[in-house]
Amino acid sequence: MSDPTASRASRRRSELSVAEGDTITRRRRMAVAPVPLMRNKRKIPGLHVERALWDEGHEVVVGVDEVGKGAWAGPLSVGAAVLPRDRRVYKVRDSKMLTPAEREGMFDRLTEWCTAWCVGHASQKECDELGMSAAQKLAAKRAIDGLGLGQPSAVLVDGQWDFVGGRGVRRIIRGDAGCLSIATASVIAKVTRDRLMQQEAEHFPAYDFDKNKGYPCPRHKAALAAFGPTSIHRRAWIFMEHMVWGGVRRYSRQPDLWEQDA
Repeated sequence: MSDPTASRASRRRSELSVAEGDTITRRRRMAVAPVPLMRNKRKIPGLHVERALWDEGHEVVVGVDEVGKGAWAGPLSVGAAVLPRDRRVYKVRDSKMLTPAEREGMFDRLTEWCTAWCVGHASQKECDELGMSAAQKLAAKRAIDGLGLGQPSAVLVDGQWDFVGGRGVRRIIRGDAGCLSIATASVIAKVTRDRLMQQEAEHFPAYDFDKNKGYPCPRHKAALAAFGPTSIHRRAWIFMEHMVWGGVRRYSRQPDLWEQDA
């Protein structure tokens, strides 16, 4: 005759085993469940990259950043900045993190602080004729050449694409948020281009270039629909397909192989 106490103990062990198995299964499910994507915390731009390169013997370290690539009008601009090793300007951030007033207030301090700085531009016409990738390379070359320091031994570029070329280029993802020389270049380039667009606004008051800086917005789009493109609009862009055309010729360019593959 079976022992009732032993049977109850056996059932209890079985129940515990099943419960433990369920717990393990749940843990495994939790481990393989997709983790929600989280926004990376913004970093404060610092000199850790530049210091490492200086320690390696790089005398000229240039931070480079682009502005105006997504605009519909005006130039594409690239800023280049070389920072001193012994002095520091605080509260520098990626230009997109600062208000227009903050950028303007910081511009003179940054340009006086830099060992060298320059902003290179590719005009609306060059953007149309060369394509945006080649125009960006041209603007970057003009910016680096304009430093007057010869060929730098290290160039820090924001993003995944090397639009500078040559030896010594370091691509840094979100470099404008974490690398001080890139953040400085971004502010200098942004303020310089914004000032150019403010000057153009006097000639084309309907388009609000002083406010939108050539980027698409409702007022800009309404002016395009009513009056057509100006002489500083990028006429090869797809948004021009359905525009009203006045005296400005529509520009058509066959994309190069690089742009087709990009």
